[in-house]
Amino acid sequence: MREGEQLKIGGKIRRLRRQRHITQADLAAALGISPSYLNLIEHNRRNVNVSLLLTIAGYFGIEAGELAESDDARLAGDLMEVFGDEAFADEDLTNQDIREFARTNPAVARTVLRLFDRYRDYRERGQVGMNTETAERVFHRATDAISDFLQEHANHFPEIEAEAERVRHDIDNSSEVFEIGFRTWLLNVFGMEWRYVSLPHGVALRLGEHGRMLEVSDLLSAESALFAVAHHIAHMVADTAINGIVNVRFTEDSDAPALARNVMASYFAAALIMPYQPFLKACRETRYDIERLMRRFSASFEQVCHRMTTLQRPGSQGIPLHLIRTDIAGNISKRFSLSGIHIPRHAGACPRWNVHAAFLQPGQINVQVSRMPNGDTFFCIARAFEKGGHRYASVRRHMSIGLGCDIAFARQMVYADGVDLSNEALGVPVGVSCRICPRMDCEQRAHPPANHRFHIDDGLRAESIYGHMR
Repeated sequence: MREGEQLKIGGKIRRLRRQRHITQADLAAALGISPSYLNLIEHNRRNVNVSLLLTIAGYFGIEAGELAESDDARLAGDLMEVFGDEAFADEDLTNQDIREFARTNPAVARTVLRLFDRYRDYRERGQVGMNTETAERVFHRATDAISDFLQEHANHFPEIEAEAERVRHDIDNSSEVFEIGFRTWLLNVFGMEWRYVSLPHGVALRLGEHGRMLEVSDLLSAESALFAVAHHIAHMVADTAINGIVNVRFTEDSDAPALARNVMASYFAAALIMPYQPFLKACRETRYDIERLMRRFSASFEQVCHRMTTLQRPGSQGIPLHLIRTDIAGNISKRFSLSGIHIPRHAGACPRWNVHAAFLQPGQINVQVSRMPNGDTFFCIARAFEKGGHRYASVRRHMSIGLGCDIAFARQMVYADGVDLSNEALGVPVGVSCRICPRMDCEQRAHPPANHRFHIDDGLRAESIYGHMR
């Protein structure tokens, strides 16, 4: 960045300050500016020059480049998806209008997203004929709120990491084998044990025998069983840290706080099983070879992929990754992006994306160079797998995990070996969703673009009906 270049990074500064429980007055004093001026910066009403940028980055202990990276693009992408809905078909909005809105009024833009989420819920309730009571059980805006929450924190929570490292230190002092040390620690600290038993369908773990025995379903894999126990003890040892994070962001008038606490407990479990520095070191040594990491840390494919996305400790960071999980019907159940790729908020992902093609070769890593309509290029891997099915005739769930990074980081991953990343012909044209994708020559388009209309030429038949659109 050049001297004198202007940045609008108020939202990121505000999030960093709040995450560390610092008042505006204290931060302003440390930066040598007035609280009122800092307030204007946090609301993007004053620009930040290079000198102040370096001072702020130094205060928070991060690289200036990390601070300068803006989430405007992700916010603008979500807004484009919203305004691509048929409800706004007659509005004459351009992409530039939406980007400017996201840049200058990010707080209002996020409010628009929440309002649209609510509108979408009510619209879908009406379409399926649900009454209010039934609809409230089916449509959960909390899941979108949690995705936004993780994105705002870059899916990294130092308080939870610290609690997990404290417990892991005690466990490692008990044994070099993690499970043995874990069992010893649990017995010594809480007088508790765990054992495998036959539990009712759908129950992974329950507390039995006067709270002294953790009963783990014998249908779980070894990795899932270990994770379930670690998830349970998160509330026993890290509840204060978890509530401190959740209560700042959510109020108790929705499902979001309970869901957020569950997500934070899962974060703790992953951090306990895959400690930050050893895991980051292993990622670098193996060049993010997921299968090797699975064996080294006794974790599942999904657990390793999730843990990779959390490696954002200032000064000790992993590759900025995105992650998406989808089922075989294309429903997105998890989404997170630090790579810069936009994952749709409401619609299914582009059918050209390898997260869908992975279902054709379950258990195998599918590699793809994905090129977005704006020219941004990403290196993506995906693998489909089954969940459940650890007994005869049980129902299996088919899922696919997509993981990836900006093409600039691809060589740090073993999966890029043998791929000619400089060959533009290898890039697969991928969009966000059909409603906002400008590619009219896509034979897999499922919906027309929001800003196009049909124009039928009787003397010409396009291969796709959407080829008649302008």
